[in-house]
Amino acid sequence: QVQLVESGGGLVQPGGSLRLSCAASGSLFSINRMGWYRQAPGKERELVADIAGDGSTNYEDSVKGRFTISRDNAKNTVYLQMNDLKPEDTAVYYCNAKVRLSRFSGLTSYWGQGTQVTVSS
Repeated sequence: QVQLVESGGGLVQPGGSLRLSCAASGSLFSINRMGWYRQAPGKERELVADIAGDGSTNYEDSVKGRFTISRDNAKNTVYLQMNDLKPEDTAVYYCNAKVRLSRFSGLTSYWGQGTQVTVSS
């Protein structure tokens, strides 16, 4: 079984910064993409950013230039640096990892428990 443990959420004023971390642990062969999703009240969960093992990234349009995703492959950890935060960034942020459990298995998607980010003055 694979576990994703997130940290770094909290309350911040508009224009402030937060850094989210997510560490994967357990019995796995490799991790393909790792990413961050968010879900605001009454809205669907949406992709914020994700990153492949080779470092290639995708960002949701509203966070481009403000958020930066990175990963440490040796630690199976993904980070999300969030700068210039806006009230509309308020949501529960979920870590996701697409994992290969063995050399010949397909990809299985795992989720963290979620961490609250609140941007308010």
